[in-house]
Amino acid sequence: MMAMPARTSKQRKQDVLDRLEHDVDAWVATAEKVTGTPYLIPLSFLWEGGTVLLATPASSPTGRNLRAGNTVRLGIGPTRDVVLIEGRVNVLAIGEISQQVGDAFAVKTGFDPRQETGTYLYFRVTPQRLQAWREANELNGCDVMRDGR
Repeated sequence: MMAMPARTSKQRKQDVLDRLEHDVDAWVATAEKVTGTPYLIPLSFLWEGGTVLLATPASSPTGRNLRAGNTVRLGIGPTRDVVLIEGRVNVLAIGEISQQVGDAFAVKTGFDPRQETGTYLYFRVTPQRLQAWREANELNGCDVMRDGR
């Protein structure tokens, strides 16, 4: 299979924004703080124009790891058109997000944590580093964002 030509920086940024707007799920990688045991799970997300909003039970391994470590790595898209995000996590109780954001999350993901039994939390991820590539010819310049810019 022949690789597609490398995208321009401008096109790559637009493709990343399109993926963040339209994709529904991300692979969420966390680690247990004491042992470093890694944990990987798919979660649905909402792109809020600068942050990624996730939700999961507070007692789940991902919920515990996000609260304890405050950092996360997300993988969005297929392996040949991936967006990787390293970010800082802000933990939010269900009542700490606006009705509008909660509704937007529910519509996009088909899942409304506000309606679930048990304690769910939202996690707002602020990207610090964002990388995107399709093939090896895009590894140079794969940083779309670094240090939050």
